[in-house]
Amino acid sequence: MPEKGHRYAAKVDLNKDAAEQPYLHNRWHPDIPTAGTIKPGETVKIECVDWTGGQIKNNDSADDMRDIDLTKIHYLTGPFEIETAEPGDVLLVEIQDVQPLEEQPWGFTGIFSKQNGGGFLDEIYPNPAKAIWDFEGIHCSSRHIPGVRFAGLIHPGILGCAPSAEVLKTWNDREGQLISECSHMDRDVAKPPEPHNVHAGSAGQAIKEKVGKEGARTIPGRPEHGGNCDIKNLSRGSKVYLPVHVKGAKFSVGDLHFSQGDGEISFCGAIEMAGCITIKFSVMKGGMKKLDMKSPIYIPGPVEPQFGPGRYIYFEGFSVDEKGKQYYLDTTVAYRQTSLRVIEYLRRFGYNDYQIYLLLSCAPVQGHVAGIVDIPNACTTMGLPIDIFDFDISPHVEAVKRDMGSCAFTSS
Repeated sequence: MPEKGHRYAAKVDLNKDAAEQPYLHNRWHPDIPTAGTIKPGETVKIECVDWTGGQIKNNDSADDMRDIDLTKIHYLTGPFEIETAEPGDVLLVEIQDVQPLEEQPWGFTGIFSKQNGGGFLDEIYPNPAKAIWDFEGIHCSSRHIPGVRFAGLIHPGILGCAPSAEVLKTWNDREGQLISECSHMDRDVAKPPEPHNVHAGSAGQAIKEKVGKEGARTIPGRPEHGGNCDIKNLSRGSKVYLPVHVKGAKFSVGDLHFSQGDGEISFCGAIEMAGCITIKFSVMKGGMKKLDMKSPIYIPGPVEPQFGPGRYIYFEGFSVDEKGKQYYLDTTVAYRQTSLRVIEYLRRFGYNDYQIYLLLSCAPVQGHVAGIVDIPNACTTMGLPIDIFDFDISPHVEAVKRDMGSCAFTSS
């Protein structure tokens, strides 16, 4: 380790518009200029703004959730050139630490309006809502969801290397076809390139216009590079193996989370935060061929909130929707029903449905596919940690309704 600790590869300014900071960008494109160079074997610190670029405020109104401009997201830090990395290599990313920025010791969980972003349960809960979380060392609590406190499993929601021009074309063609095929639906199924509010780091006007016209949105994870996978176990000590498609890899990271439940079901569903991630980089030459790699691989670290095997309540859901319609082995329908079973259960203690929806998005719940072969029903489960509550929620204990306040809603 250097005598003065690890260097900062990039620092952010929370008082400055994210779109004016040259270390940040909000599209995937191979022509976005690099924000710096990192040597193989080097460990660096990288600061990140929250994924919205500071659009969400620490207050008791969800007006900012209703009015959020989603053409701006996600703001990522990078891209960084990793010396010696070439197409066909694998970039090994070792996450050594993730922390909130000292000047912003809070985060947020949100539900977007169904008309602007939506979420997993937006057919049932279409209105915007928000919870603010205060960080207390490794723990967090919220004035908007009282009676709950838990340790965060801090992690990046997004990390990946830039696509090549060929990979980018594959993404745009593939997602464009889906958009065309689903034009009859009353919801967005994917987002095409969007020139409005594009930020391409330090790029000049010509490159910025090209990125706006061609650049892939950062919303989905994609098989060729990872990206926005929102995997809660990519925490401290984790190792991530990423495919390299361009010279220098052009690695970017962002969307830091203090905590998240499996599925991040409300979309803005983790405890979103501005923070600093410490990463060691290594290059595996020819790694894509050696590993027969088509998508990223990761090994989770040893850090995780410790709830014993008997300290979860598990809820089951099946591919029969709330109206009684049967689906064939549909895990999406099943997990939606699993989520609703937990909401119904916790409602008995005095929480409103939106508070529970927010909580299931950001607390360390365990989501699993239990069965996917027993036709016609897939079965999914969600494990709710009993010990995050300061009262007993066990099934054998009679539920007592308490005054649980409210999450933040809009002013009108």
